[in-house]
Amino acid sequence: MATIDIFGNNAFSMTTLLEAMSEQEYQPSFLRNRGIFTPRRVRTETVAIESKEGVLSLIKTSERGAPPVAGGAGKRKIRDFRTVRIAKSDRITASEISGIRAFGSETELAQVQTEVADRLNGPSGLMRDVELTWENMMLGAVQGIVVDADGDIIENYFSAFGVTQPAEIDFDLDNADPASGAVRKKCNQVIRTMQKAAKGAWVPGRTMVEAIVGDNFWDDLTAHPEVRQTYLNTQQAAELRNDVGMAYEEFTYGGIRWVNYRGTDDGSKVAIGTDKAHFYPVNAPGAFLMAFSPGEFFDTINLPGQDVYPMIIPDEKRNAFVDVELYSYPLPIATRPAMLLRAKRT
Repeated sequence: MATIDIFGNNAFSMTTLLEAMSEQEYQPSFLRNRGIFTPRRVRTETVAIESKEGVLSLIKTSERGAPPVAGGAGKRKIRDFRTVRIAKSDRITASEISGIRAFGSETELAQVQTEVADRLNGPSGLMRDVELTWENMMLGAVQGIVVDADGDIIENYFSAFGVTQPAEIDFDLDNADPASGAVRKKCNQVIRTMQKAAKGAWVPGRTMVEAIVGDNFWDDLTAHPEVRQTYLNTQQAAELRNDVGMAYEEFTYGGIRWVNYRGTDDGSKVAIGTDKAHFYPVNAPGAFLMAFSPGEFFDTINLPGQDVYPMIIPDEKRNAFVDVELYSYPLPIATRPAMLLRAKRT
């Protein structure tokens, strides 16, 4: 029979737990798996972002031998952003492991390890909530404003970088005349605006625009005569005729990759407005960062931050339970907020 003393084994140290979690398959999340956030594992609680406001100018012609026109050095600014703390715990009581006995080749230790792994990374484990929180924060970052679980603002990158948030674009999806090219014109507007605001983050031929859109926006976009007419004579016409529909799918039109974003099923916890679209760059160097600070523990101080820190905390007073805890110290950062555009359905 396993006892609470089993948690004193090195198998439940932070390092061993972290290695075990790294081998697990985590719950998929669109923005986290999209790869647009470059990880930055820092050794402090703050992340410094330096920007140089270079200005392009025409050069007046001059006579040979004359001194060249002096160029300005450009203004440099350093802004500090503080990572935040995410922490959640679960409790395993002595009575919950009292019935664990060795069975076959599986030891008591292995069975308790399985129980701990399930609390950390199982279908209802702590890691799923941490991942959901990361997704919510990244969803805010691609809109320029990172919010907490209760909707409070963690970081407004428009304010932080002194940028006025671009006005919402009316995508005119109620204009049913495909000959007008209204939708494509709006796409061109988005791409041009984003390229001008890139400040060196746009790589021709590589950087592209992606849009995550709500359900009503998606339905009207995919049903719009202009969009459908474009695909009638292409291989992608099969998608428009798909019997199972295109809900929560993606396709490219007007130089933009459109994604019907699926958030939480309640439509509010992690979600975007059903009539809204949000545009952000993909393959734009340095446009999005994901900073991770080290944990608040003696053995993690001054070390590069990890995604998560799992811990086992025994009940030292009564030896009646152990708390399984998971910590993370992240901050998604949007360094080019002027590139982040938004639109409404009509």
